[in-house]
Amino acid sequence: MIGGSLKMKDILFRVTKEDMNITYFSGKGGGGQHRNRHMNCVRLNHKDSGVMVTGQSNKEKQSNIKEALQNLVKHPKFKIWHNKRTWEELNKVSIDEIVDKMMVESNLKIEEQVDEKWVKI
Repeated sequence: MIGGSLKMKDILFRVTKEDMNITYFSGKGGGGQHRNRHMNCVRLNHKDSGVMVTGQSNKEKQSNIKEALQNLVKHPKFKIWHNKRTWEELNKVSIDEIVDKMMVESNLKIEEQVDEKWVKI
């Protein structure tokens, strides 16, 4: 990324199933037998950030997984972890290495002031 710009398609890192503990449980309350007798509700525990969220508003397991992931992304503690991780990934290169790459002759413009005017050397 030195000297280039970050594009929307560039992936810095991924959060996968391996980064979470996923447990399923049966729901309580309204929703009838289907909700109470099936393990359709989901609890996600993101290991690195320590965030635990649930998805249990729907009868279908896939809808509850989607809800839990949306809840994870919205969680303030996860947002802090995400920003920190993004910063770490973007700054893998030291500032000295960036300066060395940018200090090529074609990027430099050297001038001196002569009689109150700047003259290119």
